[in-house]
Amino acid sequence: MSGRPSCTDERLSPPPADPVFLRRNPGGVTIQLRVQPRARRMALERTPEGALKAAVTAAPEDGKANDAVVALLAQAWRLPKSTFEIVRGGTAREKTLMVAGDPAVLADRIAEWMRKNG
Repeated sequence: MSGRPSCTDERLSPPPADPVFLRRNPGGVTIQLRVQPRARRMALERTPEGALKAAVTAAPEDGKANDAVVALLAQAWRLPKSTFEIVRGGTAREKTLMVAGDPAVLADRIAEWMRKNG
């Protein structure tokens, strides 16, 4: 046997784990986040625990804050607003959103945002 490793000897590193706020599904990903309406500025950030927090200036009335959250996520992750759907927490601060598309592509796009924004 030669000293060179064969293809079966190579160790592949596992893909990086998804963040705690992201779950892959067959039709896309679900995102869990906490929303702060009526904030001074629009911001999307991770908490020290790894959760996702969205601050929006819109008031939580008539769906304005929900629309602002979708717009903020779409802009940050460079995705169409039409791919987002609030599936839980429409009137609550804790929300779950479904993002339609290829789960691997979406997870990569979100991971890219995380690398750029800490």
